[in-house]
Formats: sequence, C-alpha cells, structure tokens
Amino acid sequence: MKKQLFAVAFACGLGLGMQAPALAGFAEGASAYNARRYDVALREIMPLAKAGNADAQHLLGLMYYMGRGVKRDYKTALEWHRKAAVQGKADAQYVVGAMYYTGNAAPQDHKIAVQWFRRAAEQGHADAQHALGLMYRYHVAGMPQDVVIAYMLWNLSSAGGNTNATEQRAAVARLMTQEQIEEAQALSRNWKPGTALPTTSRSGAAVGN
Repeated sequence: MKKQLFAVAFACGLGLGMQAPALAGFAEGASAYNARRYDVALREIMPLAKAGNADAQHLLGLMYYMGRGVKRDYKTALEWHRKAAVQGKADAQYVVGAMYYTGNAAPQDHKIAVQWFRRAAEQGHADAQHALGLMYRYHVAGMPQDVVIAYMLWNLSSAGGNTNATEQRAAVARLMTQEQIEEAQALSRNWKPGTALPTTSRSGAAVGN
C-alpha cells in the first residue's frame, strides 16, 4: 500500500469571534495581542483566564505556546488550552487534539487526539472536520478507512471555509462510486452542528488507492 503522509498543523492564528459574551478586558487584551503589545495583552488576559473565561484561557495558551509576552512553555500552553477545551471552546479543542496527535506539548496519543478533534468537529469546527476526514480517508490514528465519512467531513469543512478540504473532497470523489457520493452528500445534509457525527457509513469501506 502506498505510504500516506498525514500532518495536523498547529493553529497559530487567533480567531477573535467569541462563543459567549466576553468579560470586560478581553477585547482590550485581544487587540493588544494583535498589535503585538504582548505585555498589555498578558495583563488584561491573565486575570480573565484565572477567573475561568474560555476565550482568555485559549489566548493565554497561545501566548505560552508561541512565547509571546511570556517564556515559551508547552506544558503550560496545553494546560490553558485544555481548560478552555473542557468548557467547550472549539478552537481550543482542536488545538489540544493537534498537540496530542503530533506529540507537541503532550505525550503523543492518537486516541485522545481523535476525541478532541471529534468534539471540535461536532461543533462545526472546519479544521477539526478536515483533520478527521484525513484520518478516515487514510486509515490512521486507529480510524477505519471510510471514504464516505471522509467525503462528508470534507464537505462540511469546505462549507466552513477550509480550502484544503475542498481539494481533498474532489480528489477522493474520483475514487468513489455514485452511490458512495450520494450517501456522503445525504449525511452532510442531515447533520446538524451540536449533534454526533456518524462513525461508519453503509458503502464507504470499499475504495481504491
């Protein structure tokens, strides 16, 4: 079987769209971060993160990961990202999954990585959907090979703006039967954010190389 290369890139950018109203100070801290005034960002963000604000925890984790305004510390970065992830912050869930998948900042554990990717993907996180699609397509991280589920995930990810997913979907479609494509499209239409993603399909196990 042809060797497949799979990599999950760490999300180095910061999406400032907040899932819930932020506490006073977060907007100032985020603006300071984007302006590279990391000392100001840290002063605004740290108290919010300690108070349990998931957006602040996610940003603080990024600062520790990148060494911006603080000494680079991967272990502390993981701790803050995980605090945000447990609260349901999809961006943080994706980052925690990537850390466990790559073994960067955490012991490599593909099973835990898949769990975090799935939690983010089920919230509609496009990058997490793309990552899961790769796992189903190439039978990695303990996932069964299923091109229908991969196509479905890339369909959702593409709709969320992930251009790599658009390309992957087009490539795998050339290997699929019409029945498989129709099943994948139906699964995409019927899925709603906040609900469980399917783990198997009816027709997706059979695929060429």
